[in-house]
Amino acid sequence: MIKELVPLGGANNPADFLPILRWFDFAHLESRLKSFAKRIDGFLQGLIDEHRNANQRANTMIDHLLSLQESQPEYYTDQIIKGLILVMLLAGTDTSAVTLEWAMSSLLNNPHVLEKAKKEIDTYIGQERLIDEPDISKLPYLQRIVSETLRLHPAAPLLVPHEASDDCTIAGYNVPRGTMVLINAWAIHRDPQVWSDPTCFKPERFEKEGEANKLIPFGLGRRACPGSGLAQRTVGLTLGLLIQCFDWKRASKEKIDMREGEGSPCQKLFL
Repeated sequence: MIKELVPLGGANNPADFLPILRWFDFAHLESRLKSFAKRIDGFLQGLIDEHRNANQRANTMIDHLLSLQESQPEYYTDQIIKGLILVMLLAGTDTSAVTLEWAMSSLLNNPHVLEKAKKEIDTYIGQERLIDEPDISKLPYLQRIVSETLRLHPAAPLLVPHEASDDCTIAGYNVPRGTMVLINAWAIHRDPQVWSDPTCFKPERFEKEGEANKLIPFGLGRRACPGSGLAQRTVGLTLGLLIQCFDWKRASKEKIDMREGEGSPCQKLFL
């Protein structure tokens, strides 16, 4: 369902830019969204009812929200809980999976980077054998690989659409209240005035102090993604485990096609 929802979201609705198209349900987008909303609402309501009817509460997000529903029923309604679940699933699953696919594809196209990351992990594990669960997600070079992946291939290239709450001026343009505002993070991350060799995969660039502050894959300010810390920890840990536990190489001498499009580059790698 998340894979189905992602292409329907974002800024790809022409009716947002030409409202007259809404009269005709252009491309049947509205009807498709309504049909999808009905299906996903039924699925999420089933999850809530399953946890509500269980013999005892478990240590899950839904169970904790149902506990809050008992003390604050006017706020923690089923509708609110379903919205929170959907946001977490949509924002925290496909984005992380896509980032990992871009990272692995970039590493396979740059085997010297992959080898350097593997040596860093092996050295760290060898030094920390007395620790039951060493945290490889915080290794410096591994973090730089994640940062470089987020720079070149942000999971949300235009971030999340925002709306101007008041009349304002952005880069000399008058933006009326209520206007949809899109931030092209993909272009900013590849701006040659901001980055050296902007299209090259070079994790070493983040050895320079303050370089990571120029990244905006999670947005900025009060509307930035609240799950950025968890996302970076999860992606770093998973990527580190993949590098540590398996020996990777390309299926052929040809580099993986890194052009963006529907699907992901690793689909070409694994199929």
